[in-house]
Amino acid sequence: MQHPLSLFAHCPKCGASNFTENDFKSKRCCSCGFVYYFNPAAATVAVITNSKGELLVATRSKEPAKGTLDLPGGFCDCNESAEEGVMREVMEETGLKAVKTTYLFSIPNIYRYSGMDIHTVDMFFRCEVDESAPLQANDDVQELQWTEIGSIDSSKFGLDSIRKGIERIVKEGLI
Repeated sequence: MQHPLSLFAHCPKCGASNFTENDFKSKRCCSCGFVYYFNPAAATVAVITNSKGELLVATRSKEPAKGTLDLPGGFCDCNESAEEGVMREVMEETGLKAVKTTYLFSIPNIYRYSGMDIHTVDMFFRCEVDESAPLQANDDVQELQWTEIGSIDSSKFGLDSIRKGIERIVKEGLI
């Protein structure tokens, strides 16, 4: 796999073309001295259960992995905490208001988007929601469904980190 830094030919600060490898995770500009470190993007995943103990599962409406199962979530915005990000994503994708979040674990991931590998750190949060609100499949979600934990088939989840997260959640009894 090609390192993502190989795609950066010019310094993002001054625009010079003599932007060279500094070490495995950074490039340095020979003109202005700026060092750019390539770090993963922050992403969140919502683990939502209802009063029956069922897990809220989404079907993706867009690539990557269009048509496969997923959990609500997405990238954190600038000036947003991971907790704020997961709460916003839950509202955007499901119409449900998260009233409490609890951090569970994180998994590194590579998210293929527009032909480029985006390195992420996917942070899984248990989210308590107001169940009285109706489910609304919005944004990049095609469908939402409550699924019994025992009937979940992790192989139907299209994104690697989500599949690994589901397996961990089930194995460790986190829901």
